[in-house]
Amino acid sequence: MPTLLLIRHGENDYVKTGKMAGRLPGVHLNERGQNQAQALGEALKDVPIKAIYSSPLERAIETATPIASARKLQIIQDADLMDADIGKWQGKSWKVLSLTKVWKIVQNSPSRFRFPEGESFPEIQTRISSVLERIIKKHNKPQDIVVVVFHADPIKLAVSHFLGLPLDNFQRLSCDTGSLTAIHAGDSGANLVKLNQRPPFDFLKK
Repeated sequence: MPTLLLIRHGENDYVKTGKMAGRLPGVHLNERGQNQAQALGEALKDVPIKAIYSSPLERAIETATPIASARKLQIIQDADLMDADIGKWQGKSWKVLSLTKVWKIVQNSPSRFRFPEGESFPEIQTRISSVLERIIKKHNKPQDIVVVVFHADPIKLAVSHFLGLPLDNFQRLSCDTGSLTAIHAGDSGANLVKLNQRPPFDFLKK
């Protein structure tokens, strides 16, 4: 039963524009986000990490880099760890979208929602859970610790998948920038060790 360390990328300035980034390229960590990434690298430098996987989006790679450098590990990019494909909503204002009729569906019944010309939440959850299950099968020893750096909603959907929570409740989970969520996962089941924790970490073996 390996341990998955699900890490949300650090802070970026695009979110401060009030717009949805989705898969928009060129969104980089700001100064605080870089500090968050460095703090993660320092906190995990003595942890026996077997592998580091990341979304190919810049904000995720930049968060994974200090962790990988401290362990001299290669970052394995996987497109299936990308943020949600939000279609026509990419680059749109949160404030404007929150005034639409479908916003209540996104917040209260996300299992019934599909982003215009993009993914549905069930499709996002299936994509993310599938890539994480592949990672678990590859790193299947009880002592294996694997870092996966990606995005907020996909992390919350992954937690819901492993714990058997209804998809419509995933928005109740928290996932801050630069945070770590730890899950023990295997064929016999999974358990949530930590949710939305910031460095330093006191539960990892060194």
